[in-house]
Amino acid sequence: MSAPATPARPRLLYVEDDATIAAMTVDVLGEVYEVDHVADGALALRTALSRRYDVMVVDRRLPGLDGIALIEALRTARITTPVLLLTALGAIADRVEGLDAGANDYLVKPFDFDELLARLRALVRGHRAEGRRRTVADWTFVPDSLALYGPGGERVSLTATEARLLALLSESPEHVFTREEILGSVFASDDALSSVDTYVHYIRRKSAPELIETVRGRGYRAGASA
Repeated sequence: MSAPATPARPRLLYVEDDATIAAMTVDVLGEVYEVDHVADGALALRTALSRRYDVMVVDRRLPGLDGIALIEALRTARITTPVLLLTALGAIADRVEGLDAGANDYLVKPFDFDELLARLRALVRGHRAEGRRRTVADWTFVPDSLALYGPGGERVSLTATEARLLALLSESPEHVFTREEILGSVFASDDALSSVDTYVHYIRRKSAPELIETVRGRGYRAGASA
């Protein structure tokens, strides 16, 4: 009898340009999360637009694009992933600026790792609760139950791979995902690029063609409501 599959760990984007702090923090976070570490704000934005994350930890002062500008750009792109802002600036005005930009929480440096992990757990729990239903075209997508509900209330069951693909697109509905971006975020490393088109076809066949929009020459995005 085979052993039960190990649940996938939540994926975390960590944006910090201080190499010493980053090394220590990645070691701690890596015990719980699949961590992608980026040291530049502009690169972090491109990464966040191309991959789905459960939570992000963003330093306030970054090269390329500072933490406030990065969070504002994420929210403009309608990425709702919770963000914890790390700041060495303890003044109330600085904390308010971060929250107003779209951060969900903040932690002042130097911080305790137990508190960081506790705050991240709370953010992930809250986001999962809020994100259980998403509107895609005229359908309702419930990622937790791998289900789609049509305009007439009909229920469509998705496979885990189909749900991951639709979750990626619906997390950033304004973004056009290339096939390469989808392949890297949803599929195994040895899957062919054609797998993306195959699973888009599967989802459309189960639901409706307009659920996933093809942007010619670029890729796919979530369909818009009528």
